[in-house]
Amino acid sequence: EAATLARYMGLKKFSAIEFGVAGGNGLVNIESHVKEIEKEFGIQCEVYGFDTGESLPKSTDYRDLLYAWGEGFYKMDHPALERRLEFSTLVIGDVKDTCKTFFETYNPAPIGCLFFDLDYFTSTKAAFQIFEAEPETRLPRVECHFDDISHTNDFLGELCAIKGFNDS
Repeated sequence: EAATLARYMGLKKFSAIEFGVAGGNGLVNIESHVKEIEKEFGIQCEVYGFDTGESLPKSTDYRDLLYAWGEGFYKMDHPALERRLEFSTLVIGDVKDTCKTFFETYNPAPIGCLFFDLDYFTSTKAAFQIFEAEPETRLPRVECHFDDISHTNDFLGELCAIKGFNDS
């Protein structure tokens, strides 16, 4: 959908972002799809992966589903992941900080799709800062995928973060 919209708008490229990279399987998968999209649509896609570079941080916020996830989960082997990636750019640090400096640091093509795999409510909420940048930093419609909504609700996890974002 993002490629279709970007091409319709006459753009040469757009960006796809994964929030929460961990071991990198999702990012590697995105790269394989991007290759096909670029061939099919004749448009380039920049890929960025946001992660702490460590693992899930300690949390005391009950909305982070602490019974399901916790400190130390999903550790990244940064050197091993770099070897697996063909063209994605890793954005390392706490998402609440890296979202604030992303556009000035990386000057990405307009964002067309976002993959949220942050697990925590607090991290997902912080990632929504990406929408606080100027409108030209994204396509008019940004496709969003959330991986963990099946066991969350308006009071916990990703759905709680989504509700808070939409309400604001």
